[in-house]
Amino acid sequence: MNNLYKIVTIMEQEHILNEHNKQEFAPAHTAEHLLNQTMVRMFGCGRSRNMHIERKKSKINYELASCPTKDQVEEIERRMNKLIADDLPISYQFVTRDNVPDGVLLDKLPDDASDTLRIVRIGEYDICPCIGTHVGHTSEIGGFRITSTSWNEGSFRIVFKVDDVK
Repeated sequence: MNNLYKIVTIMEQEHILNEHNKQEFAPAHTAEHLLNQTMVRMFGCGRSRNMHIERKKSKINYELASCPTKDQVEEIERRMNKLIADDLPISYQFVTRDNVPDGVLLDKLPDDASDTLRIVRIGEYDICPCIGTHVGHTSEIGGFRITSTSWNEGSFRIVFKVDDVK
């Protein structure tokens, strides 16, 4: 097991989780969650396994059967900004692997993931295991802009920027 870990104390209970290997920019990382679920709902694809999330710009790839149209790309951006404006709350639940809520996939967890998992919920829109940093409500993301897209042999890349609330 990875010797890096952190102890999180919530309501008098300590939860031992793996240490995260980087410190994300919370608005962009939370937007990544929303974008993953938006792509799953719009295109029936899986959540991204290849992304680079940063303050200045982020990029994320999805495996798709065909390249989305310009109208579909505009709809992705529209849906994202609606979710942000909806001010959905972000909440956390600590569970053991044998008590994971229905619909939560564990296929992206590292082999050395701790037995206790942190489940992140964004309103009723998204739920997944994650130890990264997030905003408290989606409105704290600010705005979402797709700055470019590209298509290469089944891989659709979205480059985006968030305008975080100061």
